[in-house]
Amino acid sequence: MTHIMIDGYNLGLEKGTGVATYSRNLSYALRELGHEVSVLYGKRASASRDPLMREISFFDAEDSEKKKLSIGEALDLGVHAVRGQLGYSAVDIPMTGQVITRSFGARLPDFDHILNVSDLYRRTQGTFSVWGKMIDVAVPTKPDLMHWTYPLPLRISKRPNIYTLHDLVPLRLPYTTLDNKKRYYKLLRKLEKTADHFVTVSECSKRDIVDMLGISPDRVTNTYQAVDIPAALRNRPEEQVMREVEGLAGVGYKNYFLFWGSIEPKKNIGRMIEAYLACNTQTPLVIVGAMAWKSTRELALLNSGTSGVGRELDQGNVPRKGIVRLSYVPFNLLVSLIRGAKAALFPSLYEGFGLPALEAMQLGTPVLCSNTASLPEVVGDAALTVDPYDVAALTAAIGQLDADAGLRAELVRRGLVRAAMFSQSAYRERLENLYGRFL
Repeated sequence: MTHIMIDGYNLGLEKGTGVATYSRNLSYALRELGHEVSVLYGKRASASRDPLMREISFFDAEDSEKKKLSIGEALDLGVHAVRGQLGYSAVDIPMTGQVITRSFGARLPDFDHILNVSDLYRRTQGTFSVWGKMIDVAVPTKPDLMHWTYPLPLRISKRPNIYTLHDLVPLRLPYTTLDNKKRYYKLLRKLEKTADHFVTVSECSKRDIVDMLGISPDRVTNTYQAVDIPAALRNRPEEQVMREVEGLAGVGYKNYFLFWGSIEPKKNIGRMIEAYLACNTQTPLVIVGAMAWKSTRELALLNSGTSGVGRELDQGNVPRKGIVRLSYVPFNLLVSLIRGAKAALFPSLYEGFGLPALEAMQLGTPVLCSNTASLPEVVGDAALTVDPYDVAALTAAIGQLDADAGLRAELVRRGLVRAAMFSQSAYRERLENLYGRFL
C-alpha cells in the first residue's frame, strides 16, 4: 500500500472553506484509491509524551494557523536557521475513541494517521518572510509522496513534494485579498525551483501559472475537482427540505435565490446585491457567508438601511422582497438550502474552479454565474452566464431566471449532465495518473 501525506493547513475543525473542502475530498479520493493517508496539522496542541494527552490537546487546541507570527518569534526561529537547525518534528495524534469527536465528523478528512506540529503553519509563514528558506518537517514515518494542498514553504526531505496552486488571485486581483503579495510571489518563485510538481484545478489556472510564473506546462497538472455530497443529504425527502429552509431562513421552497461563500471582494457580492435590488422581483435573496476581508464595502447596500433590504417578514413568516443573511449554516442544512433554492447566484470576479456552481448543478438547482476565469469550464452550457462587472446584465439575468420556469427546468437538466463530468471516479483517475509519475 502506498503512503501519501497531505497537509491540514486549511482543515479547520469549525467553519470550512473551499480549500478545506478540496483537502477533505482529496483525502476521500486517496482512500478510495487504496492509499494509506496521513494528515499533517499545525494546531497549537501539546506534544506531550502521554498519547491520550496529545489526543485531548489536539481537539482542545486553538486554531492558530492564520494568526500572524511576530517579528520576535520569526527572528528567534531564524537563529535556528542560521545554525542549520531549521526544521520541525511531527508527533502522532492517536485516535483512540476516548475523546468524543462526532461533532467534528463533517470537518475531518479521511485518514489512517493524524500528525501535528504545534503552530507549524503560522510559524513557517513568518519564518519564510524573514529568511526565505524552505523548511523540512520530520515525520515518524515518511510517506511515499507529500501532497501539499496549498503553497507552503515546507517539504518532506528525500520524497516527492507536490503543491496545489488553486489560482493566482493574489497576483491577478491583488486588490481583492489581504495576502502579503511580496511574500506570496517570493514563495511561488522558491517553489518553482524546489517543487517536484504542481497541481491545479482548471485549465484557466494552469494558463495563469504557466504565463505569469513561467513554469513549464509539463510541470503543472490540472486534476479539476469533484464534489462529494452524501446520498443521505442529496435524497432527503422534499417535505423535510421544505421544512428546513422555511425554519432556517423564513423563505418558501423554490422561492428564493441563494448565494453561499465567504463575503470577500472576489465574490462580487456588492454588484450582486445592486443587481438584485434593481430587479423587479419579489423573490427573496438568501446570502450564507461569514464576513471575511474587505467585506464592509461589499455589504454597503445591505447595511445602509435601503428600503426593502434586510430580513423583512410578513404575517406568513415569509420575507417580502428583501435579503436574508445567515453568517453560518451547517453543511447538512446548507445542502437543503441549495436544493430548495429557485436558483443559485455565483457572479464571482475570479475563481480557480468554482465549487459552489458544481454543487448546485449536482443538487438540481439552476445556476447563474460569471463568464470569466474557470467558471465557463465548469458549467459549460448548463448555466446562465454573465459579465460579472456588468450590473445591468446581472439584473436582466436574475429577472430572466425568476420569470422563466422553462429556462430553469432546462438548466437543471443540463446541470445534472454536466456535473457527472466531474464525478469522483473521473477525479480519482486523474489523481492516480498524476501520482503514478512519482511513485
